[in-house]
Amino acid sequence: MNTLLFPGQGSQLVGMGSEFYNKFDLVKKIFSQADDKLNYPISKLILEGPVDQLQLTKNTQPAILTVSYSIFRILKDEFGYDLNSVNFFAGHSLGEYSALVCSNALSFTDSLYLLHERGKAMQNAVPVGKGGMIAILGLKINEVKEVLKNINKSGICEIANDNAEGQVIISGDIESLDLLKHSLKEKKIKSIPLKVSAPFHCSLMKPAAEIMKEKINKINFVNPEFKIINNVTAKPENDSNILKKLLIDQIFSTVKWRESIINMSKEGVTNFIEIGPGKALSGMVKRTIEKANCFSINSIADIKSLIDEFKK
Repeated sequence: MNTLLFPGQGSQLVGMGSEFYNKFDLVKKIFSQADDKLNYPISKLILEGPVDQLQLTKNTQPAILTVSYSIFRILKDEFGYDLNSVNFFAGHSLGEYSALVCSNALSFTDSLYLLHERGKAMQNAVPVGKGGMIAILGLKINEVKEVLKNINKSGICEIANDNAEGQVIISGDIESLDLLKHSLKEKKIKSIPLKVSAPFHCSLMKPAAEIMKEKINKINFVNPEFKIINNVTAKPENDSNILKKLLIDQIFSTVKWRESIINMSKEGVTNFIEIGPGKALSGMVKRTIEKANCFSINSIADIKSLIDEFKK
């Protein structure tokens, strides 16, 4: 059994998708649609940068969607990948929008608009420099919860992403994160500050969720053609009204990626196919499910290898 995975923020790279753009008119058309919808040349940012502009959340989110959707369409339309072999779609944070678009629950242009607005709302929810995120490495989720319990804090310090075995991301205000870093250092637990512009997926993002609630509810969603493993519950869902609410809750809730992977594995999924820039999700899967087969689709050669693998 197979599942398609779609990456989130952090996977962006100047030049991502350029091989597909140069080779296929379909991708040029998709990039052009993105420019028209957003009223600025996101395609130029994707292909040429500059990197500091691509890294802005309001640009990163629609950019990753554009590349992921382009690769998906080439896989399906140009190479005839059989979607009948796929059981679930899942996306990491903004990747959930890619999953919804590729499963025909949401139009590409509506999703571009929502992600651009989502990026702005998340960026503006907390003043620059007042919040942050850190990765804790080597601890299980319950051990991280214990560490957080024992910190004497009055602010916000919450689990943003349960990514994989031994990889948990924390979001919060700077003062609380400093207390956490000090506590981790004392316990000789490894942590890494993340280069992000805001503390995503924690309760500091509730103002962004309020803004997005109004915008999401105005957009037409239909039931997806494939079950979506959503970030908030880590369970399959195909009711468009529930999926809408989950997209709103996702903004300030923990991304339960490790649980999502485990739940798909329990349902019999053995092949995890990452559609979009980077290989971050494949790495997370391998850390969580030892015997999983992972495929990262970033190039035409990757697609050919995938097709050949399933012909065996």
